[in-house]
Amino acid sequence: MSRHVPTINTARVTLRAMRPGDFDRFAEIWAMPEVVQFTGGQARSRDACWHNFLRNAGHWQMTGFGQWAIEEHGSGRMVGQVGFFFGARGLGADFDAVPEAGWVVTPDVQGQGLGREAAQAAHDWFDRVVTGPLVCMIDPAHAVSLHLAERLGYVSLRDAADAAGPVRLMIRKSPPQV
Repeated sequence: MSRHVPTINTARVTLRAMRPGDFDRFAEIWAMPEVVQFTGGQARSRDACWHNFLRNAGHWQMTGFGQWAIEEHGSGRMVGQVGFFFGARGLGADFDAVPEAGWVVTPDVQGQGLGREAAQAAHDWFDRVVTGPLVCMIDPAHAVSLHLAERLGYVSLRDAADAAGPVRLMIRKSPPQV
């Protein structure tokens, strides 16, 4: 089975398939304290990063969607990732049975709107190609990510806890009407 990972260009970033040469940067990003602060708080080992990197590639093959690398125009640097996946987190059928959205950008580009731009482009693609509801899980202390989720049309589903502590589960039943 082979599935094409689409490339999406916005004004300032390109969402593209992760390539084997991206692994070192992927591992570097997931070791940054500012990146993992709201995703469990612990830097990921290279081994854990490798498993996640391969899981992402396999996700595209198995489901037709997954996570993209966010490449900054001009510099060509991978500055994060964005997209969708089934997390199988054991948080209930109302959450686990629905594709989950996720986004992360490196500290040096936070606050510039690149994460919002990338997440909006990914959601626009999902709404055209896959369709249906989406969920996301956010640390309740991560105000920036909660605000982005709300802008993307997510509303609170319920509060829960995972191994890292409290989380807010959110759902987006349809795209927001503008």
